Amino acid sequence: MPSARHITLISEQSEFAEARAAEKAENARQCAIAARTVASHAEDAADCESLLAMLGLDALAGKMVRTVSEL
Repeated sequence: MPSARHITLISEQSEFAEARAAEKAENARQCAIAARTVASHAEDAADCESLLAMLGLDALAGKMVRTVSEL
């Protein structure tokens, strides 16, 4: 019986790791979209930089995502 329990734990850990990786990727995608949205509403580069800094967003992240309009 111990081997069955061990297999179950490994499977659960693997599923958890996959879910965490998917959530991390989705969070990066959402942050990138947010950075692009902020950039599109900023008055100039300095305004964009300060807004992104206030929100804790990375300007380069916005370049790493393809939005639906680009597909």
